[in-house]
Amino acid sequence: MRLVRWAVLASVAIGVCGAAYLFRNEVAHRLGLSVAASAAEQGSSPAASAQPQGRRGRANPAGAVPVVAVTATPKPMPIVIEAVGTVQAIASVQIKSRLDSQIMKVLVEEGALVKEGDMLFELDQRTLKAQLAQIEAQIRKDQAQVAQAKRDSTRSEDLLGKGAATVVARDTNMTAQKAAEAQLESDEASRANTLTQLSFTEIRAPVSGRIGSIPYKVGTTIRVADNTATSVLATINQVDPIYVQFALPQVYLPDLRAAMAKGPVTVNAVIDETHRQSGVVAFIENTVDPMTGTVMAKARIANANEGLWPGQFVKAEVVLGVEPEALAVPAAAVQLGPQGPYIFVVKNGNVAEVRPISIKRTQAGESVVGSGLKAGEQVVTDGQLRLVNGAPVAIKPAQNEAPKPATPRG
Repeated sequence: MRLVRWAVLASVAIGVCGAAYLFRNEVAHRLGLSVAASAAEQGSSPAASAQPQGRRGRANPAGAVPVVAVTATPKPMPIVIEAVGTVQAIASVQIKSRLDSQIMKVLVEEGALVKEGDMLFELDQRTLKAQLAQIEAQIRKDQAQVAQAKRDSTRSEDLLGKGAATVVARDTNMTAQKAAEAQLESDEASRANTLTQLSFTEIRAPVSGRIGSIPYKVGTTIRVADNTATSVLATINQVDPIYVQFALPQVYLPDLRAAMAKGPVTVNAVIDETHRQSGVVAFIENTVDPMTGTVMAKARIANANEGLWPGQFVKAEVVLGVEPEALAVPAAAVQLGPQGPYIFVVKNGNVAEVRPISIKRTQAGESVVGSGLKAGEQVVTDGQLRLVNGAPVAIKPAQNEAPKPATPRG
């Protein structure tokens, strides 16, 4: 009896499954499964498969996708290489004492702008002045002895001619004269040395620039043998003109050298959007850094307003020239995919086409296209997120553009 019951249930199940299979389309339509199937078929369409990976999507079910487009037009574009620059003083001089002494006067304020030759410090001069006075007195004594030796030599020569003196006496007087003259020269050299030492007591600015902090004040005893970092009386940085040092990738080295062969290469030091100062490339390092693959260069920039400060980071723009017929598009139009950059080009006025391109450089919000785009083609700049390859588009004006007035009919 139980076997009969199981046989009946199996027959009923087979009948229900067969009926569901025969009427499967009507059942799917009633359950709404046909929409999902249509979407799956559309996702596997040739237009979707032509889209770069990461940019697959569905066509706009409401119709054409509204986009903003611009026409690619050749125009002059500067060839600019951007790098991170560091401001450096052309000369940074540490002021140290050249003799053991005591600071008597500090004649400059911390952070002051000084000129070459300005007096900065005055050291104790009393001992050196006393030595100078002693040496000058000795020189006067030597001068008197030389004069007397010359008179004795002259008399000996006259007496020898008259036969009243010997050759030995004459030679003795001549030797005494030369010895006195040698002593005079020695004392004069000592005076010159003392005067030089005395000049060291007046410490003057070797270059024009800004002076830093002054750790030593009046009354401090300083020693030449002190080689510590704190032995520096002050540091002067020459800030006008000034250097901006930056590193460029080695691939740009031939272009930079070729531009320098034609004339001065301009470098703009950009502090912010409203402050920039210009100069020229003054120096290229004689070797490429093998660790980074970059070459170091320096730009010499006038800095009378002191807008650039040593140690400051700035953006360095190296202008190598101007490309007269550059094809540039807004940077917002360029999309990035696994295969590289690409854009959407409007074909036939209403169809979007994916176009792989190569980018030479991006500057001032524009990307210079190397290949993949022709002059006169329309490039989508807004609305790309809803686009797929082959999708219909409707070009609309940009937000800052007024719509064109409708043409009156009749």
